[in-house]
Amino acid sequence: MNIKLLGKNLEDIRSLLPEYGMTECDNGFELIITHGGDGALLGAERDYPNVPKLPLRDAATAPTCCDHEIDKVLSAFCAGKLEKTFLPKLCAESSAGKLYAINDLFLHNTDRVSALRYRVMIDGKVYAAEVMGDGACMSTVHGSTAYYRSITHSIFRTGIGLAFSNSTEAVDHLVLACNSVVEISVIRGPGMVVADNSPEQLHIGVGETVKFSMVDDYAEIYGLEGFMCPECRKLRHRQLF
Repeated sequence: MNIKLLGKNLEDIRSLLPEYGMTECDNGFELIITHGGDGALLGAERDYPNVPKLPLRDAATAPTCCDHEIDKVLSAFCAGKLEKTFLPKLCAESSAGKLYAINDLFLHNTDRVSALRYRVMIDGKVYAAEVMGDGACMSTVHGSTAYYRSITHSIFRTGIGLAFSNSTEAVDHLVLACNSVVEISVIRGPGMVVADNSPEQLHIGVGETVKFSMVDDYAEIYGLEGFMCPECRKLRHRQLF
């Protein structure tokens, strides 16, 4: 199998590839193996959206449990034992362009010392005529354990999450249907939209609107359950403390 390697400390796994019938190449690859953490996977999906991914943790910086050591994950993949997960994607669209995310999209206040004022429409109906705060987060189920959780102290299992960061009004966080469309118009700004760990941004001026929705596209990830293993997370937590 022709594969592409992305991430860090690639020499730690490059020598293992021939043992599993894998050949590294820059063109015509059938699989991308990311070596690192969540950021490496997100970046690979952004740069190569139509190629399946196999994420491996970089054990030098993120210890793994015995079940998810690199050789065991590669063996399981070659034996066809790794489940493929299809992660849905969100899109943010404005006059400035489009951004896609498999974790979350966030409309931030550009001026960090000045709150953003914005109006929220859900499926063509006004949900909040004016919200004042740091911004709003749109999250997938996969991303619900990231920024969305830090705002709401909760996660969800289906749909799209909408959360409001540091709003001065009592605005309820929502879990919407997958086909919901959210439009946010900036009343006082400017604002910026960011997606996952992308360096790209959409700049949203006063009076401009950004539309958030789920698109008919998916990230294909092998072995995601092992990559997000709770036992591996415990080991990384112990290392930090």
